[in-house]
Amino acid sequence: MTNPYRGLPDTAFWSRSVAWAPPGGLDPMLAAPRIHPGEPVATMGSCFAQHISRHLQQLGLDYMVAEAAPPELDPAEAAARQYGVFTARFGNVYTVRQALQLLQRAFGLFTPAEDAWPTLPGAAQQGWVDAFRPQIQPQPLASVAAVQDAARQHLAEVRRMFTQARWLVFTLGLTEAWRSRLDGAVYPVAPGVAAGAFDPALHEFVNFTMAEVEADLAALIQAVQAINPACRVILTVSPVPLIATYEPRHVLVSTTVSKAILRVAADTAERQHAHVIYFPSYEIINSAHHEGRYWADDLRQVNELGVGHAMRVFSRHFLGLDEAGPRATAPFAARAGTAAFAADVVCDEEVIEAALRAAGFGNRGSD
Repeated sequence: MTNPYRGLPDTAFWSRSVAWAPPGGLDPMLAAPRIHPGEPVATMGSCFAQHISRHLQQLGLDYMVAEAAPPELDPAEAAARQYGVFTARFGNVYTVRQALQLLQRAFGLFTPAEDAWPTLPGAAQQGWVDAFRPQIQPQPLASVAAVQDAARQHLAEVRRMFTQARWLVFTLGLTEAWRSRLDGAVYPVAPGVAAGAFDPALHEFVNFTMAEVEADLAALIQAVQAINPACRVILTVSPVPLIATYEPRHVLVSTTVSKAILRVAADTAERQHAHVIYFPSYEIINSAHHEGRYWADDLRQVNELGVGHAMRVFSRHFLGLDEAGPRATAPFAARAGTAAFAADVVCDEEVIEAALRAAGFGNRGSD
C-alpha cells in the first residue's frame, strides 16, 4: 500500500461527506446501538436535551417520566411546574459536577449545607425555593422545611431514574458554574439571580478544567454502571452558546473553550467505556455546511430546522427510522417562526439576562 488513505470510506473525507452532502443530509454518525421499544430512556442536561425527550415522546417510545404530574393538574399547570420536561423535575443540569452531585444527593452520599434560598426582594410572592432547581414552579414554598420535604420526594424519583433507565441521555452544556464555599455544592444559576443572595464569603465562581470535567464524567459513568449495569449512556454536547460568561474575556471565546472541553471529555468517556456512545448534535448544528441557517435570530437558540435535522440523524441510528423530514429548500431562506419555537424550551440560564433587563441593564446602549 503506497497511500494509507486509499480505500477509506467517504466519511473519512471532508469533500465527500460534508462539502458534497445534500442540503439537510449531513450525517456525521457512523453507527449506534439500537434503542428498542419498551426500554426506558431518561434524559437530563442543558436546554438542548429537551429536544431529544420531546422527540422520543412524539415517536411513542418509552420515554421515562419518573416524576409524573399529579392527575389533578391540568396540562398548562403541569408544564409550568416542569413535569415531563426531563425525566425528573431537576431543571437544567448544566455541568458534569452538578450531575454527579445530583446522583450523590439522590443516594444519600451528599447533603448540601445550603439547599434553600429566599425569593428575591420585590418578588410578587415571598417564600423559599430549592437552590438546585430555583425555577421549578411558579410559586415559592412557605418554609425551608417545605423546600427540603419537596426535595426528598424529588430525589426519590431521581433514584428511580438511575436504577430503572435502560438508556440515559446526558447533554453536556457548560463548564462555568457557581458553587458553595462551604461544601462545593454546584448550583444551576448564581445565587442572587433567580433567588437567594450572593455572598462572596459563601459563594464562588468556578470554571471547571479539562481534567476536572473528565474526572467528574468518569465518576458519574462509573456510579451509574454500579447502580444499574444494564443502563447505557448517550452523551451529547449542547450547541447552544453561553448566554453570559463571568470570565474576563469575550463570551464567544468562553463559549469556544467551554464546548471544546466538554467535547473532548465526551470523546474520552466514549473511548474508555464500551457502554457510552456519543451523539454528534453539536457537530450537526455547528457545521459550516448549513451556513448558519440552523440558528434563531438571536444566533444562540437552535431553530426548528436544525433540531429536525439532528433528530432525523438520531432516529436513523438509534431507532432505525429514516425519516424524510424537511430538507434545505425554502425554509433555509429565513428564520421565520423560530422565536416561538425557541421560547418553548426551558432554559434556566435565561434568567441571567432577564434579571439584568428588569434592573435596567443589558439593553443596547445601557451600561
